[in-house]
Amino acid sequence: MRRRSRTVKVGNVKVGGTSPISVQSMTTTDTRDAKATIAQIHGLEELGCEIIRVSAPDMASAKALKEIKQNISIPLVADIHYDYRIALEAAKYVDKLRINPGNIGTADKVKAVVEEAKQRALPIRIGVNLGSLERPLFMKYGYAAEAMVESAMSHIKILEELDFYDTIVSLKASDVPRMVKAYEMFAEKTDYPLHLGVTEAGGKFSGSIKSSMGMGILLSKGIGDTIRVSLADDPREEVRAGWQILKSLGLRKRGVDITSCPTCARTHMDVIKLSEQIERATEKMTKPMHVAIMGCSVNGPGESGKADIGVVGAPGKHLLYRNGKFVKPLKDEEIFDTVVEEIRKEQ
Repeated sequence: MRRRSRTVKVGNVKVGGTSPISVQSMTTTDTRDAKATIAQIHGLEELGCEIIRVSAPDMASAKALKEIKQNISIPLVADIHYDYRIALEAAKYVDKLRINPGNIGTADKVKAVVEEAKQRALPIRIGVNLGSLERPLFMKYGYAAEAMVESAMSHIKILEELDFYDTIVSLKASDVPRMVKAYEMFAEKTDYPLHLGVTEAGGKFSGSIKSSMGMGILLSKGIGDTIRVSLADDPREEVRAGWQILKSLGLRKRGVDITSCPTCARTHMDVIKLSEQIERATEKMTKPMHVAIMGCSVNGPGESGKADIGVVGAPGKHLLYRNGKFVKPLKDEEIFDTVVEEIRKEQ
C-alpha cells in the first residue's frame, strides 16, 4: 500500500498523493549555454523524462533559465545553493526551486525566497545529502541516517515557520542501507512527498543496480513519489533506468517492455543482439507493449503466449506470435524488421 502523502504541483506534474510516480533527470550541460541545455532536455523528453532539473550556480545561469523554459515542455527545476539572489532570479522562470533553507543565507534572505515562491506558487524541494551534512549534525551522528532525517526536519521547520508547506523532500546517500533507513524514518514522521534517489550512485552499471536496489526496496513498501537515478553517464541512461525500475515493479507502464531469455545451448537465434536492436529501435515509443524474444521452445511458447508480440527460436525457421497466437514462420534475416513493423502497427 502506498504511503499517504500530500500532493504538490510542479508545473503540470503532480507529485505525491495518488499521482503517478514521476521520472526525473538533471542536465549535464553548462546552463549558461541555453541552446545546448535545451537540446539535451529535448532528448530526455523523448525518452520519458517528466521533470528536469538544472544547476544554477551563478546569475548568468539563472537568467538563461528564461530561454530554456520557453523552449521545453516539461517542468523545469532550478538547483541553487548559498546565494539567495540567484534563487530570486530563477524563480521568475522555473516550476520548482531546489534549495536548502539552512544554507541559502540569513533568515531575512530565506524569507525573501520563500515569499517569492509563495507568490509564484512554486514548490520547494529540500535536498539532504549524506556527503554534505551540517557540521554539528555530523559531529553528533557521523555518517548516519539519523543525521539526514534531523537535517531535513530542521529545514522543514524553517519553511513551516514561514507558513510554507508546498515542500518535497529527498534524503540521499551514496550507499543503499543508509539511504533506505533515512527515507523509512522520515516517512513515519511527516506526510511530505518524497523524491527518491541514491546520490552519486556511480557509473551506468553499478549505479543502476544500486539505484534499483535502494528505490526498489522503498517503492515496494509504498514509499516514494518521484525518482531520479543519479549516474555518472549520459542522463538519458538515468531516464531509461528510472522507467525500468517503475515498470519492473508494475508501478508505471510506458513503451515497449521486452522479455528475453539469457540464451544457452538450446538457442536457435541471436537473442542478445535482437533484444538490444529492438530496444533501441523502439525506445521513443510510448504505448505500452509486451514483446517476447525467446531462443527456444522450452519457455518460448509460454512467454510469447502472454505477450503482444513474440518470437520463438526454432530450427530452420522461427515462430512469430501476435496476441498469443501463431502468425507465421520467419527466417533469421526477417526477425528484426518484422517485429519492429508489428510493434509500429500498434503505436
